Amino acid sequence: MQLQLSIKLLVASASVLSLGVPGYTPPRSFGVQVQQPTPSEQAQELTPNQPAQSPSQPGRASADVQALVALGPRVAGTPVMDKASSYLLEEYRKAGYVAEVQTFTYSKFQDLGSTLTVGSMTIPGRALKGSLAGKLMAPLVAVPNVGRPADFASVNVKGAIAIVRRGEIPFLQKAQNAATAGAVGLIIVNAESGNFSGTLGGATPIPVLALSGEQGKPLLVSQAGRASVRRQSESLEVSLNVNTREGLVTGRNVVAHLEGVTKPSVLLGGHYDSVVGSPGANDNASGTAVVLEIARNLSSTPLARQAWFVAFDGEEDGLQGSRAFVKAAQPQLISGLKAMLNFDMVGVNKQLGVGGASSLTALALAADPKISTFQSNDSSDHASFAAAGVPVLFFYRGQEPNYHSPNDKQVDPRLLDETVRVGQEVVKRSLL
Repeated sequence: MQLQLSIKLLVASASVLSLGVPGYTPPRSFGVQVQQPTPSEQAQELTPNQPAQSPSQPGRASADVQALVALGPRVAGTPVMDKASSYLLEEYRKAGYVAEVQTFTYSKFQDLGSTLTVGSMTIPGRALKGSLAGKLMAPLVAVPNVGRPADFASVNVKGAIAIVRRGEIPFLQKAQNAATAGAVGLIIVNAESGNFSGTLGGATPIPVLALSGEQGKPLLVSQAGRASVRRQSESLEVSLNVNTREGLVTGRNVVAHLEGVTKPSVLLGGHYDSVVGSPGANDNASGTAVVLEIARNLSSTPLARQAWFVAFDGEEDGLQGSRAFVKAAQPQLISGLKAMLNFDMVGVNKQLGVGGASSLTALALAADPKISTFQSNDSSDHASFAAAGVPVLFFYRGQEPNYHSPNDKQVDPRLLDETVRVGQEVVKRSLL
């Protein structure tokens, strides 16, 4: 997707910081180039005898998570993101950093209110990103299992709206299998009680709607018997309305650094937006809070003079914030980065895992031999930096049941503090 980029960096003094936007002249307050320390000076600053960080306050990162969760779902382009970015700006400034908002625009798939009507009852659902819009009436046919080709072959969905449970195979495969079998629409029922949001990741010729477990499971059960005998005449007639559009959205990255630091050696980031309907405690107020806490702990140390900290917006819409940041940044800023550390979903679930550049993975293992390693992918904001040639390290604890659901409300403070500790140690080791 082509970004239509409009960069504004708003600071407390109403100044604007240039990240390399063509034709832009920075104001006087940012016109002075601050001399960066030489490698020998850096080594002198970071000797083992000097403290590399201030002590972390247990539970402070968890408090940041709850402050963000209390705002409600943090969906890119909504007023809630103004409040969330204001909170982060204030906290970074309290810690002594210059903090700005970088705005950018992009085209976004928007659900304007999609529903399933059964008799006199209208059930709210969510269109999966990339779904075809449309309104239609047809028999509802339950498909067994998860919607593989063999599952569709066991029932007659031709001209019907198929309903299937979530899980095991991608949404796109379910939708393509439904269309191939002749279905005119598809409903995917969540395995959990709440609703969910998701992305198809490709084009389909039929509308696709997500339903919550409590609303969808009774429909699956009630229609299963009728579907097994392949008699659509006995099926329930329903109305599916997938109401969507593409529109421009303004995202808000929060960028923080000490005054005068224009050429960071390391950048720490995590997205602070969430999906529709989810308060996003673990995904990803957890990563946002970890980055903020590391920034607090490093603020009075030499390490902070080589670091930038970024809360990315629009990650849930396809890494939009990190892509905009990389695109707008001066080339020497990106080329000068020794590491980009990305924190996403680090507040619950399994042991801490890392994936990315082998050199950075080795530093993380040296910091804590108990952490696990995995093959990094392009599912989060580190991918935007990796594509630009920056060594990256992705901190992640894996999928969990409340992912992208209204139940993503809590994190484990101990896991946040553990992630802060390991992240700080990797920063220190990467700059020695």
